[in-house]
Amino acid sequence: MLIKALCDYYDVLAQSGKVLPKGYSNVDVSYLICLTTDGKIDDIIDWRVSREIPSGKDKTKTVYSPRNVVMPERTEKPGIDGNVIEHRPLYLFGLNYDKEHNVFTDTDRTNKANKSHEKFVEFNLEFVEGIDSPIVNAYRAFIQTWIPKEETDNIYLNNLGKDYDKGNYAFCLSGQPELLLHEDKSVKEKWEMYYFQNSNNDSAVVTQCAVSGRNEPIARIHNKIKGVYGGQASGCGLISFNNTSEESYGYAQSYNSNISEKAMKKYTEVLNYLIKSSTHKTILDDVTVVYWAMNANEKSEDLFSAILLGDSDKMDTYDTDFMLKSLMKDVRDGNINEERIASIDMIDPNVDFYIVGIKPNSSRLSVKFIYHRKFGEILINVARYQNDLQITEDISTIPLWRIKKELISPKSKNEAVNPALLSKLFETIIYGTDYPISLLSSMVRRVKTDTGVGNTQNRVRVGVIKACINRNFKEDFKVALDKQNDNQAYLCGRLFAVLERLQLDALGNLNRTIKDAYFASATSNPAIVFPKLIKLAQFHLNKVQNSVRFNKLIQEIMDKLNGEFPNTLPLKEQGKFIIGYYQQYQNFFVKSDNVNKEDK
Repeated sequence: MLIKALCDYYDVLAQSGKVLPKGYSNVDVSYLICLTTDGKIDDIIDWRVSREIPSGKDKTKTVYSPRNVVMPERTEKPGIDGNVIEHRPLYLFGLNYDKEHNVFTDTDRTNKANKSHEKFVEFNLEFVEGIDSPIVNAYRAFIQTWIPKEETDNIYLNNLGKDYDKGNYAFCLSGQPELLLHEDKSVKEKWEMYYFQNSNNDSAVVTQCAVSGRNEPIARIHNKIKGVYGGQASGCGLISFNNTSEESYGYAQSYNSNISEKAMKKYTEVLNYLIKSSTHKTILDDVTVVYWAMNANEKSEDLFSAILLGDSDKMDTYDTDFMLKSLMKDVRDGNINEERIASIDMIDPNVDFYIVGIKPNSSRLSVKFIYHRKFGEILINVARYQNDLQITEDISTIPLWRIKKELISPKSKNEAVNPALLSKLFETIIYGTDYPISLLSSMVRRVKTDTGVGNTQNRVRVGVIKACINRNFKEDFKVALDKQNDNQAYLCGRLFAVLERLQLDALGNLNRTIKDAYFASATSNPAIVFPKLIKLAQFHLNKVQNSVRFNKLIQEIMDKLNGEFPNTLPLKEQGKFIIGYYQQYQNFFVKSDNVNKEDK
């Protein structure tokens, strides 16, 4: 399904000119080699693009990124192999940089530098034969006159020093940086003719392609996927067979996959495009997540990023927030459907939407999950998920990264969320199924064990607990304090919040409150803890001016508990305790005109 979907999306992007034409690939170039007309290096320019990014409070720092340019298709073959219009320093210059002694040398143990340069000279001299243009003539002269062993003290390479092999190179004519070798018209014309003549002879096996269903040349080696978080810089293979145990019927390497050269180039090209694009990619822990709608306008991707991932850079923040709040209100009112989604400008609820999580494994990629639904269905389920998380009347969106963050102790420096839990949570959101029970247990544990957690963090954590209980156990906990809820665990949570507030009003700010000392045990074993807290409350009541209010609240809750506390609370009831505690405590901060008179 994945390869077919990627190939289909390639066709969509090709129609709008968003992917490369056949025979070309993207190369990140850091340095520009300026050549004189007789092929001498006149300068090597740092061609990277600089930009300022935040660095601490009221500070910025400058970062440099290579320029992405289109060059004749790069070779993916292992070992030493030439490229038309080479960009790799070892091939271009035939030199190694000795970082220990800070010198260039043309020798090494395997003689790889010389072999690479010789391949470059042979391959490119043959290719540029017959081409006559100023930049190509300079390039030809450079190839013919550059002798690696005589250039170990080249001033321009020495200026690069240890950065010599950290980037790729392009060529231009000295004094005319706009005359770029890879953009020369005659070079492109000859390359396209060369590519067309040789592209049909790459495979020795012709059989039925598993993607197109047509008899076509099968790809022996698949192009690499680059930019996956944690993957090799040279790229990783999504489909790769390197062990003889994986060979069958005499077919070696990727001949086993029955994917044609044409389909291989499509899926690798479009997957690299998705990973490179911030519109289509996010990182969750060590999983790279890409997503796309089967159309070219990218509005669905922008909306998906904004409402689930918290990335609203591509959309107007106010309009996005207003639209989502409107959707969530429709969810509460039961008015959410495809017609409602179709009313959103430039959104097609029936377009196919794909979400794929990939993670590197050695030199290969492992697909962690693939989700596919109509975008309208996904948007409805995401709106329901966001509505589930609300814990106050004030609606605010909770991006997925916030939930991931709250699953980790704030004191931990290297703790990570289980990838299986994140995958299951993603599935829950997209398909509208029950939340993973491990999500509930993890959030309850975090609330019980983490001290000094701020109100914003608690709001997210309690929202997740409420969402799990309401959806998984068909409960109906409200978004604010519910005085009609007589659940024993919920009442115990409310009572704990009242007793904590009473302590703070009586004694002022404390280094250690009853929450720090007793909350975890009260959540699990109320009958053991609450008698101590009720006794302690009598001393606090004597020290507050509004003792009548607190006394009335305590008595009201105790009456509903019939003066008894549960001995133990299972996981679900612990979640209800936490919801009751949070909602009661937040109720103390509600404006007095919105609070019932008996709470004043």
